[in-house]
Amino acid sequence: MAVTIKDVAKRANVAPSTVSRVIANSSRISEKTKERVREAMKELGYHPNFNARSLANKSTSTLGIVMPNSAKIAFQNPFFPEVIRGISAKAYQEGYGLYLTTGQTEDEILEEVKQMVYGGRVDGVVLLYSRVKDKIMPFLIEQDFPFALIGRPYNMDEDQVTYVNNDNYKAAKTVTEYLMLLGHERIGFIGGNLDYVVTVDHMKGYEQALNNAHIPIRQDYVVHHEEVKEGGQDAVIELMSIEDRPTALIVADDIMTFGVLRMLADMNVKVPQDISIVSFNNVMISELSSPTMTTVDIHIYDLGFEATKCLINKIADPDFGEKKVIVPHRLIKRESCK
Repeated sequence: MAVTIKDVAKRANVAPSTVSRVIANSSRISEKTKERVREAMKELGYHPNFNARSLANKSTSTLGIVMPNSAKIAFQNPFFPEVIRGISAKAYQEGYGLYLTTGQTEDEILEEVKQMVYGGRVDGVVLLYSRVKDKIMPFLIEQDFPFALIGRPYNMDEDQVTYVNNDNYKAAKTVTEYLMLLGHERIGFIGGNLDYVVTVDHMKGYEQALNNAHIPIRQDYVVHHEEVKEGGQDAVIELMSIEDRPTALIVADDIMTFGVLRMLADMNVKVPQDISIVSFNNVMISELSSPTMTTVDIHIYDLGFEATKCLINKIADPDFGEKKVIVPHRLIKRESCK
């Protein structure tokens, strides 16, 4: 015979309504009582019927995660597994499951998001990126559907959007100034895809630092590629073919920097003796490069965790309002600069 809520209530010595509230992770129930009820559920082998609960509560206890177009390329970059780790940690704490988009184009992703919203498949959405010409955020705002953005909304009233971001402008300005303090003036910039707001902000910070130092901005020192290892390799080929090539490089992403280091080694260009490199993200593998990367730690896990926290607060309280969270960054000095 199937175990019921009443059986769990009897074992835990609480009312059946208390068991229901524990399953819903109600803040009205003490942690001590929650632990006792969960232990009783475990002992009896009781598993809540979340589908039935969803129908009763009009809740799915599921969050949608919107990946950039071409998840295949995105998952080559350690940023995305790490940010999802932060999301899943907070989601697990609050009793939510996750639903990932798999579309390969922006239109496919938008269609998936529409199915999430219209089909009642999720209670809210976390957007893992911010595009310059975005279609998804305006749709979610129009539908008054809860969402949180990792990044900065572009050309949009920020009071309409809950977002969690780094100060990417300041971070890029800081690393450019750091290289100038080391004596570099010919500083190249290897950016990510210009469709993404983070790339725009990195560019502005880089250009502002050069302007402040009265160093001319050279367009041939600026290249943009996808944030994968091959993108870094292609960028180096472009920059190293310049006659008075850069003595330092700012690279948008650690995984691109691996490609940069690999190609420079093939060209017999030594880092940092011949050229200095600063990167962004501080993913775990940045310490495994040779030489180890000087990089900006943007606390990727925290971006995911905080965005999920904001979203769950919005779901629980529609009047919660929009919130802006800036996660601090930190320059990690290693061996790739001289």
